Amino acid sequence: MLRRRLRQGLEQPRLRGAQVELLRLVTDSPGLRVSDAAEELCLAGNSVSTLVNQLVAQGLLRREVDPADRRAVLLHATAEAEERIEAWRARRRALVGRLVAGLPEGDREALAAALPALRSLAQGLRTLPEEE
Repeated sequence: MLRRRLRQGLEQPRLRGAQVELLRLVTDSPGLRVSDAAEELCLAGNSVSTLVNQLVAQGLLRREVDPADRRAVLLHATAEAEERIEAWRARRRALVGRLVAGLPEGDREALAAALPALRSLAQGLRTLPEEE
């Protein structure tokens, strides 16, 4: 629901969720390899390669040859992508901030108290081995 609300009023073409996730990751970790992005996003390498091709075609990502390994590619967000991600983050902060501010004090305290457990839960999902 948060994504739907954030999409309202956007003037740029809408990006799919996986594309946004990859852009956020590359914006936060410039020079990331496709294989590292795949691992971080828990996606197959060929799926990330497809996303990279789509985002390069849209002018949101650029590839650079890794100087340490000429066979590998490093990913970098373009200035346009960085602007879009920052605008999205600002809109998300504002929306969530408004919603949280409208909650009763007890609910805001409960949310604050739950954050460490939610972060631990998210970290547990990241480190959980893949089931075969």
